[in-house]
Amino acid sequence: MNRKDFIKTCGLACLNFSLLTPVLTGCAGVKTVSLAIKNDSVYIPLSEFEKTPGKQEKFFRYIIVENETLSYPICVYRLEKDNYTALLMKCTHLGNELTAYGTRLYCSAHGSEFGVEGQAVNGPATQSLHKFPVIIENQQLKISLSI
Repeated sequence: MNRKDFIKTCGLACLNFSLLTPVLTGCAGVKTVSLAIKNDSVYIPLSEFEKTPGKQEKFFRYIIVENETLSYPICVYRLEKDNYTALLMKCTHLGNELTAYGTRLYCSAHGSEFGVEGQAVNGPATQSLHKFPVIIENQQLKISLSI
């Protein structure tokens, strides 16, 4: 390999690494839990939202809930201490599974975006996501799966 090709290859490698770093950093804050369904509800201990002591942020902004019987995961946002919202991660445009990133849920198929309350903020989707009723009981967040 000559000098020109070597510098070009190294430059491209550095550029790719610098572009990949923010993506990997954004994924570091995602927490996924696999929970059982009891009486058509999922129970999440509120302690699941707490981060390890010493972290800059004390709470996870959201948690992804999975269960083998669910067709799609559920994204549970912690909006405030006693205010949570649970959203089915199914795009209302064509039914693709969504990806959580910060304060948005994204559809990789066609670019639709949804806010923390499930509202469509960028199309082609226009309908809001399915929102599950949530209540706090005995230091647990109860998500009612019955429609």
